[in-house]
Amino acid sequence: MKKYEDERVLDSPVLEIIQEKYDTIFSAEKKVADYVLANPDRVVDYTVLELSRASGVSDATVVRMCHHLGYKGYYQFRLLLARDIGRGEDTEAQNEFSRFLSEYSSAILSLGEHNDEATVREFIAAIRSGRQTHILAVGNTMPLSLYMGFRLGRLGIRCTYGIAPEYFLNEVNLAENDDVILSISQSGNSKQVIQGVKLAREKKLKTLAITENPDSPVARLSSLNLYTGDGRTNHTYQRHYSRLQEFAVIDTVLELLTSWKDIVEKDAEKPEEILSVYKQK
Repeated sequence: MKKYEDERVLDSPVLEIIQEKYDTIFSAEKKVADYVLANPDRVVDYTVLELSRASGVSDATVVRMCHHLGYKGYYQFRLLLARDIGRGEDTEAQNEFSRFLSEYSSAILSLGEHNDEATVREFIAAIRSGRQTHILAVGNTMPLSLYMGFRLGRLGIRCTYGIAPEYFLNEVNLAENDDVILSISQSGNSKQVIQGVKLAREKKLKTLAITENPDSPVARLSSLNLYTGDGRTNHTYQRHYSRLQEFAVIDTVLELLTSWKDIVEKDAEKPEEILSVYKQK
């Protein structure tokens, strides 16, 4: 019987399951259920924290509701909700590929609204004038630090970056007075990045951040922030795993930092010349 119930929950629309089991869940959980029933298109993009805030309950209440409805957890609940919303779309009536690109484009264009010109100028000036920039990132944001660090080197700007928190914490600890600390964290809640920024502040270093969340610890601890959106792009439930907007901000920063005079004077393109012999003509 339990196996049949599990299969029925997985095969049935999420909103139908909520309505069917609504009277069996606790009153606090009903607040979450009510919000989901009224805003399924929004919820499909929410983390547990965002849904708990939107419905006025704790994170634990959101997870308990999912369990009481028959789901293994919030991730499965949200995944199946995304499936249901997809079922309801008339995919033959629209060009999905073009639609997604249009939404991505709109999200990137909106970045200009979230960042004022004066802050951008200060951000660029801080990197340009610093002796060395130390980049901090963890998890699935770490590849962005590798990308940005490599690109900064090609521009003739000294920097450090790595794949482990131990590496960047060591660099921050050894940093000199005119070094710059640059954190990249979409949520702004990554513990090791927060520790790195706190250490930088103890050493009275310049702290910069690229983040989505202006209310996060990383944003509050940093002296200059560039923001990557308001967290409400609705192109896919996978948006929390996407780093497209962070890449867009990073690439814009790199373009603004580009100085051909510095590249030539520092011979920054020399590594490319050396490695070019290994590339197919």
